[in-house]
Amino acid sequence: MNKKQLYYLTPALLGILVFSSNFLSTDLFQIGFQNFAVWFSLSLLVFACGWFMNHTFGYIYGGKVVFAVVVATTIISLVMVFIFNKYFGFTDLLTENLILFSLRNITLGAMGFFGMAVPEVIRLQKENETLRTKGENYESLLERSKKEADLTIQEAKIKAEKIIFEAEKKSNDILLKKEQIETNLKQFIQIERELINKYEEE
Repeated sequence: MNKKQLYYLTPALLGILVFSSNFLSTDLFQIGFQNFAVWFSLSLLVFACGWFMNHTFGYIYGGKVVFAVVVATTIISLVMVFIFNKYFGFTDLLTENLILFSLRNITLGAMGFFGMAVPEVIRLQKENETLRTKGENYESLLERSKKEADLTIQEAKIKAEKIIFEAEKKSNDILLKKEQIETNLKQFIQIERELINKYEEE
């Protein structure tokens, strides 16, 4: 028997467990604790079936399977109670008895849904915790990146100011040299004129 066949035996087991509740008495505490123990054991087994189906079929598909099993079992139980009402000791109030057996099957089937919901809630809590951790890590990374970006911008500003300062210094040096050259050139021209004037006078 492969895994797939084993997985599909679980809904059958769930149907058998829910259907078997029709043969139990509803007086849980009047007959004794043994009857309550049987009800509790059935509820626990149905819960385990729901848990297993959540892991094998998934929450959505498994929920549909559990719902279908509960509905089918309830319909079969109603037909059985309607046909064999004398076996169950009912001679009148058939409508109330049908409602009673329906509620028994639905209540026990609800344990299957509960068995599916518990691992799903646990899984969602783990995912939520993981996402929250990732969010905190992302915020920390974002804050660190922001600080690094601010530091990079400050370094770029300092470098830009340094480049501007050096450029202004070179510009001032060039202007100073230009003024010196112009002054020296003027002095040279003045001396040349004086020499020419002296030569002409002689």
